[in-house]
Amino acid sequence: MIRATLAALLSASVLAGLPAVSRSAAAEAPAFGLPVDCRVGETCFVQNYVDEDPGPGWRDHACGRLSYDGHDGTDIRLPDYTAMDRGVAVLAAAAGTVLRVRDGMEDVNVNVVGRDTVMKVGGGNAVVIDHGDGWQTAYLHMKRGSVAVTPGQRVEAGQRLGEVGLSGLTEFPHLHFGVRHNGAVVDPFVGQRPFTACGQPMTPLWNAGTAKALAYRPTAGLSAGFATRVPEPEPARRGDFAGEALTPDSPLLVLWSDIMGVRDGDTQRIRILDGEGRTLFDNSKGIAGDKAVWFAYQGLKRPAAGWPKGPYRGIVTLTRGGTAVLTLERRLEVR
Repeated sequence: MIRATLAALLSASVLAGLPAVSRSAAAEAPAFGLPVDCRVGETCFVQNYVDEDPGPGWRDHACGRLSYDGHDGTDIRLPDYTAMDRGVAVLAAAAGTVLRVRDGMEDVNVNVVGRDTVMKVGGGNAVVIDHGDGWQTAYLHMKRGSVAVTPGQRVEAGQRLGEVGLSGLTEFPHLHFGVRHNGAVVDPFVGQRPFTACGQPMTPLWNAGTAKALAYRPTAGLSAGFATRVPEPEPARRGDFAGEALTPDSPLLVLWSDIMGVRDGDTQRIRILDGEGRTLFDNSKGIAGDKAVWFAYQGLKRPAAGWPKGPYRGIVTLTRGGTAVLTLERRLEVR
């Protein structure tokens, strides 16, 4: 997670030094479209919103926990690295003129290269667009070599700017979408009126279709799968277990999951069933503390009599306050 000071540096590194734009007291905000070509809740997810807490803590516009201290944009993430490798387009949220671009930075988890390496260019590969009347949008962490526009170029709403990547100060593939008006951060879910209290009336800057697609989701299942060895988060997110199959000598059978927005007190239940529908494994674990992303796995060792007949079915259920908030199901073939 990137702390407040780094988030501020990230914004400054991209937006500082841009040409002055005219101020208009009656300037009407653009109606923004979705800046990523994806299906929200299926192929992409909002991981973090603008931090609306003025103090050292954080809260999003829905008074939830999908943010972190000082975060100044909307993070639309991909479920894993394989989606990034396939290519997911970043789109201009509204018509405007390209002010600044950067490309050429490597797509790599900051925990691998170290934060000091990228702090001065925290936004990674980026595009900044001027929409007139003081409105600007920034598109950060784009994929290396994907930026498809140049400074001074006119772009239309929905035009391809590049692709979602993993460049700069980031731990997962996503687009950081930032909105500013006359240099001040604006939360597109709130509108121009400052956020002061939970439940206040809001005037989002999204167009109607995008606002509907971006309905608030506090928790989402990013991915899940079977593994026949102990799974680690990074290999799982890179698709290393996508072709997994159970063989007679497989030592383990575990079901892993990657879940966004886990809350303190949630319970995760993992079940594994054989080809006859018999339960081979069923265990629940309580979760302590809020988790931006929760990677976990459970399973069993190879029985003395060998693995029962497949294919296998795995079910991950997250329960909150006695109610299931998500269920992920996966199948595993037997080789």
